[in-house]
Amino acid sequence: MSDRLEDIALAMVADGKGLLAADESTSTIKKRFDTIGLDSTETSRRDYREMLFRADEAMKKYISGVILFEETLYQKAADGTPFVDLIKAAGSIPGIKVDLGAKPMAGFPGETITEGLDGLRERLADYYKAGARFAKWRGVIAIADGLPTWGSIKANSQALARYAALCQEAGIVPIVEPEVLMDGAPGTHDIAKCAEVTEWVLRTVFTDLYDARVKLEGMILKPNMVIDGKNARKASVAQVAEATVKVLKATVPSAVPGIAFLSGGQTTEEATAHLSAMNSAYDMPWKLTYSYGRALQDTALKAWGGRSENVAAGQRAFTHRARMNSLAATGTWQQDLEKAA
Repeated sequence: MSDRLEDIALAMVADGKGLLAADESTSTIKKRFDTIGLDSTETSRRDYREMLFRADEAMKKYISGVILFEETLYQKAADGTPFVDLIKAAGSIPGIKVDLGAKPMAGFPGETITEGLDGLRERLADYYKAGARFAKWRGVIAIADGLPTWGSIKANSQALARYAALCQEAGIVPIVEPEVLMDGAPGTHDIAKCAEVTEWVLRTVFTDLYDARVKLEGMILKPNMVIDGKNARKASVAQVAEATVKVLKATVPSAVPGIAFLSGGQTTEEATAHLSAMNSAYDMPWKLTYSYGRALQDTALKAWGGRSENVAAGQRAFTHRARMNSLAATGTWQQDLEKAA
């Protein structure tokens, strides 16, 4: 694998492949494990992720890279193999979530700012040594009455740009993730409002990336899809695809090699259907693929249920989801393929 940022970025959005977001923080993975009645311990977290990383067909054919949480980057499989080596052996690229989470923004009720810039240069050097070749930072933008504010958009956008510049300096491809929430409160906005806010956010982000001298060829964008709020869902698959492509074409320079969507509260099948609709109906200057967490893992987590005898079932569920999303990344997914499984 070349160490050029541009080559790594292109490999991350290779045809029919996408990113597995396995970077749940310790508190988030606990919530996921609670749904299957499993205690979150270092061992249970290791066993769960090892199940995913050893799903050979999924990892080799459909996953280009894995976003890891710091604990996971340094973890070893039960037999002592470092997870980073397992991921690389499958032909996939290890990555790392580097932000320290969205915290309430002083003076901006209902809005957050993502922390983690202090000491980031030194952390990135350590992560590079540990094998990470890309990173992720998420800025969170809420839609509500009078929100978002310009102050919140600008602060999150500048943090994303500073993070991206530090990554590139360290030889690490930044995933730039400005997420306009669909499932934030009250979640009653329509798709037009989401389009307006997403366009505003992305215009701001690319201005700040330019000002921070970030090389667009050596980054990946991870945006939300343009979709109505979770408590006002009306838009059809075709409407979501059309609105999303329109906003991206208006804001994302063609120098960016790829866009890997977050699933952001959509059901697993919705996330797949929307991605496939964009790829089948539109010509675009960048690759459009997936960087899903829940929408790749949910069925696998339930099938596994924390039991060693269910590892194969969990891997089958994960492989099916990965294959469906791989088809979506090439615009060839069909609803009836879900039934066949």
